[in-house]
Amino acid sequence: MANIVAIVGRPNVGKSTLFNRLVEKRKAIMDDVSGVTRDRHYGHGEWVGKFFTVIDTGGYVTGSEDKFESEIRKQVELALDEATVILFMVDSYAGLTDLDKDFANVLRSSKKPVFIVANKADTTERSHMAMEFYELGLGEVYPIAAASGSGTGELLDKVVEHLDEGIENPEEGIPRIAILGRPNVGKSSFLNALLGKERTIVTDEAGTTRDAINTRYKMFNKDFILTDTAGIRKKSKVKEDIEFYSVLRSIQALQDSDVCIFLIDATLGLEGQDMSIIGLAQKYNKGMIIMVNKWDLVEKENNTAEKFKKELVSKLGLLDYVPIIFTSVIKKQRIFQAIEKAIEVHDNRIRKIPTSKLNELMLPEIENNPPPALKGKYIKIKYITQLPIHTPTFAFFCNLPQYIKAPYERYLENKLRKHFDFEGVPIRLFFRKK
Repeated sequence: MANIVAIVGRPNVGKSTLFNRLVEKRKAIMDDVSGVTRDRHYGHGEWVGKFFTVIDTGGYVTGSEDKFESEIRKQVELALDEATVILFMVDSYAGLTDLDKDFANVLRSSKKPVFIVANKADTTERSHMAMEFYELGLGEVYPIAAASGSGTGELLDKVVEHLDEGIENPEEGIPRIAILGRPNVGKSSFLNALLGKERTIVTDEAGTTRDAINTRYKMFNKDFILTDTAGIRKKSKVKEDIEFYSVLRSIQALQDSDVCIFLIDATLGLEGQDMSIIGLAQKYNKGMIIMVNKWDLVEKENNTAEKFKKELVSKLGLLDYVPIIFTSVIKKQRIFQAIEKAIEVHDNRIRKIPTSKLNELMLPEIENNPPPALKGKYIKIKYITQLPIHTPTFAFFCNLPQYIKAPYERYLENKLRKHFDFEGVPIRLFFRKK
């Protein structure tokens, strides 16, 4: 990735607010509590025709009681390594602190361009107060108010001078795969195992991941975006505002994705909350696979996997077309198989069937088993075509579309799946008068 702008600084200076301003979306969670952001969080911005990647980081701190301190520091250091330009964010209202001075020493060793961004300078008085940050000796100070956007234009004018020309939006048209599930099923561990590095912080504590974390994956001739999400719990169990917004970001990641990988805990099985998340993906016509994690913790007997799979399929009901893969992220068993299957599902989702092939294979099936007559009237399906939209959607033209009932619609869907591989993908059927 080229043209990377990293936003760094101590906790609670407004890094996530500036991140959201630069990517023009409310992607990062903001709160007055320090330490909300933990992982590196990526988004894309554009200014005067130049595209760039923005990285939001957790607050850099030493000697605190936060159990995530060292992991957050590691994530910040990785962001500094990746960056083309560094935005060192400080608080003009709070003034210069010892933590700012310590972090400035870390940045001095970097050979990257560093901009001091004095946030919360929303009055003339605070803009004057920001001048004390010249004491850090890191160059020009830019007073801004990230919440309103004041001063960000002047800052970006200077930032883009250090960026390369001719780089397009790097995420345009690339498949997006969201990793979803309840808390503590191994979503972040799965992402880290795939990438072979600590992309997100992993602990035994449920709710470690808060934001939806996007990562570009380019390995084994594959190219897609993986999104690690916060665990989704029942509404009644969500007590904190931060967790509430985490769940919203996870649902947004589901809506933005092409394929969803649902992680479930093999020791707990498929629970009601899992079915709610899967049902949501079906509603939005997303490709789906179910990844049964922690399979190494299950005691094995004869056909254990087969029995477990049958039980899952019976709970899935009409969603029995969703592929199921048994994995152990800790032991790296079948994790790449899960990704290969997700890519297959994406290919199924965008497959276009020629109209001639569709009619050649489906009309004989309809002739062999025509729709049941209703009130003495016979239904004749004469022609089928696939509609030109993102998900598999088919129009059946017939004389009496209003008389076709759900069981026959299910029969047609099964025949479409039999002839044209739509594993893991919802199919929509429409009946039109010919």
